[in-house]
Amino acid sequence: MNDIVVSEFVDQWAVDDLARDYSVHYDPKLVDNLEELARLASDSPAIIVRNRTQVRGAVLAAMKNLKVIGRLGVGLDNIDMDECARRGIQVFPATGANTVSVAEYVIAAIFVGLRDVWKANDAVLAGKWPRNDLMLGEAMGKRLGLVGFGGIARAVATRAKALAMEIVAYDPMLKPDDPAWAQYGVARVADIDTLCASSDVVSLHVPLTPQTRNLLDAKRLAAMKPTALVINTARGGIIDEAALAAALKSGALGGALLDVFDQEPLKAGSVLEGVPRLWLTPHIAGVTAEGNVRVSSVTVANVRGALQKLGIKGSK
Repeated sequence: MNDIVVSEFVDQWAVDDLARDYSVHYDPKLVDNLEELARLASDSPAIIVRNRTQVRGAVLAAMKNLKVIGRLGVGLDNIDMDECARRGIQVFPATGANTVSVAEYVIAAIFVGLRDVWKANDAVLAGKWPRNDLMLGEAMGKRLGLVGFGGIARAVATRAKALAMEIVAYDPMLKPDDPAWAQYGVARVADIDTLCASSDVVSLHVPLTPQTRNLLDAKRLAAMKPTALVINTARGGIIDEAALAAALKSGALGGALLDVFDQEPLKAGSVLEGVPRLWLTPHIAGVTAEGNVRVSSVTVANVRGALQKLGIKGSK
C-alpha cells in the first residue's frame, strides 16, 4: 500500500521528508497516465498533485480511501471540489507560497510587453540599428488594471506602485469600502468593463470558474486600447484564445503575455501559433527555485499535519 502518491514534480528532499514516516510513491510521469495513478492510489489516504493532474471522475472514484489532497500551487480547477466535499476529502493548496514568484513574473511581463526589446536581437547582430522602432513605452504613469484582488494581485500592486503606475482593480468578492483597496494603493475600484477599456495593462488574477470562463471575450478585447497589454498568469480559459489571436493579428490590441492556456500543453496548430506581439511561457510564473522550496515545504507540512490529525499512521 502507498500512503502517499505524488503525480507531478516535487523536490526530492520533500519526498524524502515524507518518506521518513510514510510509504511514498513518487512518479512525475503519472500525470500523463491517470489510469496508473488511480491504481497506485486506490488505497492511499493522500495524494499530492500540481495543476495538470485531473482529480475527478473515474480517477477520484477509484481512490476509495482518499482523505487528503496536497496541491503544489493554489488553483483548484483540476480537482472536483464538490465531490471532495461530499466525501470529506480535505484539499490543501499551498496558499501564498508562490505569491512573490508570480508577482515578479507579472512585473517582468509588463517591462517585456511595453518595451518589446527582444525583437531587436537578430537585427543588432546583423549590423542594423533599429533604435526608432524601439522608442516604446515606460511603466511609469501607465494604468494597471488588476482583475481580481487576492494575495497575488496585491503583491503585484505593491510592486507596480513602486514603479509609479496607477492601479485600478476589480473584484466582486470585496466590498467597495474594504480597507485592502487603499492599503495596496488602488486609485480606483472599477467594474470590469471600465477597467478593460481604460487600462494600459490588464493582468488577470481570478480562478477559472463557469463565471470567469472567457471573461475576456471578443467584446471586451475590442473595447480595450489598441496599445493595451494583456497578461494572464491565472488560468487558461479566462481569455477567449481565438478572440485574443484575432485582436492581435488585426492590430486591435497591443500585445499579450500568456503563461496559462485553455489546453496544456498546447497542441501543434493552436490558434495562438504565428500570432504577432504574443509571448508564451509554459505555466511557470509561480515556478522559481525559491518559490518551489516554499511550495514543497507548505505542501509537505499540510499533508503530514492532516494525516496526523486524522490519526493515520504510515504503513512503513
